[in-house]
Amino acid sequence: MPLRVPYRPLPVDQSDVVYEHGPDSRPRDDVPTGDTVELRLADSVTYPGTSRTVWVHVPAAYVPGEPASVMVFNDGWWYLDPEGEVRAGIVLDNLVHAGDIPVTIGVFVDPGVFEQCDDPDERKNRNVEYDAFDDRYVTFLLEEVVPLVQQHCALTDDPDRWAICGGSSGGNAAFTAAWLRPDRFRRVVAFLSSFAQMPGGNPYPALLPTVPRKPLRVFLQAGHRDLNWNEPEHNWLAENLRTAAALAEAGYAVRLVLGDGGHSANHGGVLLPDALRWVCASGPADPRR
Repeated sequence: MPLRVPYRPLPVDQSDVVYEHGPDSRPRDDVPTGDTVELRLADSVTYPGTSRTVWVHVPAAYVPGEPASVMVFNDGWWYLDPEGEVRAGIVLDNLVHAGDIPVTIGVFVDPGVFEQCDDPDERKNRNVEYDAFDDRYVTFLLEEVVPLVQQHCALTDDPDRWAICGGSSGGNAAFTAAWLRPDRFRRVVAFLSSFAQMPGGNPYPALLPTVPRKPLRVFLQAGHRDLNWNEPEHNWLAENLRTAAALAEAGYAVRLVLGDGGHSANHGGVLLPDALRWVCASGPADPRR
């Protein structure tokens, strides 16, 4: 039985498209609100001199001591903010309450800053952490962030129940974390990923077909008017499409959603509930689903 989708007209002008959030992105009177704990990492072994805030969102259905699924969100507060575009804490509460996803602990990690730097650009360590094609960021998550989270709640050891999400540079950071450590992260949600600005270029279109398929399930969102969408170089749209095509050709469980509009968290935020339903489907990653 095919799924019938209601007709919606395509916007003629794509330059200023805003998508409306659905009911899963709004608080509901019948859904209990989870608890959010704010933690502070004053320094880092992996990124010396940086500090940051981490929020741990625990849905009301969590049973203390019972191992839960975990989902890391890069750019922490931007994704947790209940007034923002993504509203991930609200989405987790709604989907867990409905039984659409397992009980899932949300871990919202801000990028590091150098507190002693006065220059606003020099204070930020975001691009160093997110755009690099190496294992420093995922090592930081596993060795410095996860132990803090485990002081507050129990996390499952099943890597098929570990997910990571991000947008822009946080999107390629999410994919790189899972690519390098599929023994831990196997579910990825990446919005408008900045593959185009990775130092040395986007490695994935050429790399994906050359190595054995990894047990990943990947949800990608791209924007038709993303940065440099009609330019021959550093084209955010093109690099997302190339990565999605390489994943498909290599037999991965991948879903690509292409929207109108530019480099904005709006469309990804609207898609988050359905992205989580798809990416958190139970069992090992299956390219046929």
